[in-house]
Parts: sequence; C-alpha cells; structure tokens
Amino acid sequence: MNDQLDRALGAYYGLALGDALGMPTQVMSREDVVRVYGTVTGFEPALPDNPVSAGMPAGSVTDDTDQAVIVGKLIDEGRGRIDPLRLAHELLAWEKEMKAKGSFDLLGPSTKAALDAVARGVPAAEAGRYGSTNGAAMRVTPVGIAFAAEPLPDFLDRVVESCQVTHDTTVGIAGAAAVAAAVSTGVGGGTLDAAVAAAVTAARAGARRGHWIAGADIAARIEWAWQLVEGLPQAEALDRICTLVGTSVASQESVPAAFAVLAVAGGDPWRSTLLAASLGGDSDTIGAIAGAVAGSVAGLSALPAEAVRTLRTVNALELEPLTARLLGLRASGTPGTSAAPAPATGTGHGTATATGSAYSPAG
Repeated sequence: MNDQLDRALGAYYGLALGDALGMPTQVMSREDVVRVYGTVTGFEPALPDNPVSAGMPAGSVTDDTDQAVIVGKLIDEGRGRIDPLRLAHELLAWEKEMKAKGSFDLLGPSTKAALDAVARGVPAAEAGRYGSTNGAAMRVTPVGIAFAAEPLPDFLDRVVESCQVTHDTTVGIAGAAAVAAAVSTGVGGGTLDAAVAAAVTAARAGARRGHWIAGADIAARIEWAWQLVEGLPQAEALDRICTLVGTSVASQESVPAAFAVLAVAGGDPWRSTLLAASLGGDSDTIGAIAGAVAGSVAGLSALPAEAVRTLRTVNALELEPLTARLLGLRASGTPGTSAAPAPATGTGHGTATATGSAYSPAG
C-alpha cells in the first residue's frame, strides 16, 4: 500500500474508530463516563438508558461515519461535485432507514430543520442559513481525501458544497473547513503540526463564507484549545477541555475540543479517540474528527488492526474501494471552479451553503 492511500484510509477508518468508541458515551457527562467506564480502553456497548445509542453493540458507528460515507459517495459519483439536493435526499433516505431499524440515532435538529425547509420548497441555498452545529465538520473527511488543500479558494468551494443545504453559516463552514484542511494536509504527507496550521488557516478563510451567525471564532479557539492543555496530566487536560472548551454539538466547542484531544495524545490515533470517548458530551463526533485528523497523519497502519477488523465486521464497513476512487480525483486535480469569498454580513450570503448534523439529538 502506498503512503498516500495508507493515510487516506487512516483518515476514513480513524473517523469510524473515534465514532464507534464515542458511541456509548455520547450525551453522558464526563463525571458519568468516569463513574461508569473509568478510563475508556476499547469498544463498549451502549447502556440501555442512553437516549441516543441504546441497544447499539460495541464497535457500532453512528451518523458521523454513515454521513461521511454518503458525502464520499456523492463526491465520487459527481466526479468531484456534490449536488445539494441529492445530498438532502440521501440524508432523508438515511434517516428513514434508521427509523425502520428502530434506531434513535437520527438527523440532528439543524439538519432536520433545513431538510424540512427543502421539502417545503425553500431553495437549497437558503435552507441552511441557521445551521451552526458540527454536522458539516463530522462528515467532511472525504473532501479532505479527494482534494488538495491548496489553492485554498478552490478547496473551500468543495467544502462548501459538502456543507450545503443544512449548515450554510460562517460558523458551520469554518468548522468543516478546519477538519477538511487538516485531513487533506495529512493525506498529502503533512505532519500533525502542519495539519493543525492548515486547519486554522482554512477555518479563518471559511468564516468568510456563508450566512453570518453569531459564534466564537473557530480558528482562534483551535489555537487556544491546542495550547490550553499543554503539559497537563491527562485527567486534568480532559477536565479542562470539558470545562473551558466544551463538548457540545456547537461547532465552536466540539471542533476545538477535537484538536485539544489531539494535542493531549500527541496525534496518536488510538489514544486520541479513546480520550475523546472519555469526554462524554458529543464524544462520538469529537472522536470522529480527532480520529480522522490523526489517521490522516499516521495512516491506517498506525491504527490497531484488531480494532479495524471490529469496525469492518460489526458495521459491514469496507472503505477501501471508495477511498481509492476519491484519491483518484485528487490525483486528477479536479478542483472545480473557484469563487471569491463574499464578506460575511448579517444578511449576506457568500459562496457557501452548509450542511450539518451532529450526533442525533443535536446537529
């Protein structure tokens, strides 16, 4: 396996790894996670009283992985472009299938509200004008696999397409841009430091796309969260992430929290995802983001082989063919057209629209 394919598979399977490890602890407080699990050391089944993941066996992925696969398939089928209405229909079909299975892990409120608006005839470019949670960030990894992060305006165009329909906001796009750029940098051979730097740069530029919405600056918060945990013992670092950074579905909390986890773990994919699971809150999404970035830098070969086998078996997950096709787009240099970013205003609409769902009750 060549290095770029190893890194791309590391990103996709790293996302699934963090998602599955965080599945049983999502919507739990950090105190409850410590009380029930102590330190998370591997896959666990969900407790029967978990309002989101009850009944899910150990190693199960959630909407984070499922929707990242949907986005990847649409990029592949569209030869680098995502049709926003097609994305809306695919997400609605996914939720219908989940409901049929009796799953509680459904579309988050931002995504649901936007897709309901589309169903009422609201144009796709307007449906996501209020979505600010982390659904766009959680499913954007295939954009980072399929496209180089430079030139940045072209790359942001592709990020925006993956955000369209549900999270067309400055905050939603900035969070997605950070994750996509970090993954793309890792897949391209970059170090963890380079990936974090790319995330900050892309988040800053991404915040100039889409409808303006109030929220802390994600680029600044990634830098701050990265430094916040420096030199702290593990337990203290996790407590500080929960207390100060936050672990909710808000993009300006969960995205910086994922980068803080990466800092604590030194970018190790397995340790990063275990620490994310130990946070509680939106732990599956924080773990998915941290796992995708760490996996893009370290590669699939750095993920525990037994854990990857569990992911494949429990979820019938086979990401190799899709990942290879996405890398084919990257190799062909299919950037699409570039549009200059419009300034963010209270009523303005830039070149972006966004999509988002966090873990089920919130995204």
